[in-house]
Amino acid sequence: MKEDMHSIQLHFFVTPQENTVIRQRMAETGIINQSAYLRKMALDGYIIQLDMTEIHELTRLLSICSNNLNQYVKRANETARIYAADIEDLSERLDVIRNQVGLILRKFANVT
Repeated sequence: MKEDMHSIQLHFFVTPQENTVIRQRMAETGIINQSAYLRKMALDGYIIQLDMTEIHELTRLLSICSNNLNQYVKRANETARIYAADIEDLSERLDVIRNQVGLILRKFANVT
């Protein structure tokens, strides 16, 4: 008979206040299985929960630039002209993205 990977059961008691804190921290990390959360904390001592808001914004900005570039290429193919205002607009949007990436990388560099 194959032994279950998690075959040893551990028991411990907490106060109601400690239980509340455990539940809050589980909610913050998005882990809904209490056994998984407690096992992870017992083995690793911490769980890193990344705020991906800036990454989502970066993805949105990249999508906008990609769509604009496709429109510029289509117009250039139709008219055989490239407009300086279009290139300037795309350049400004790419500068915003570059700045956003720099901020994100600096934040990752400060993670200890």
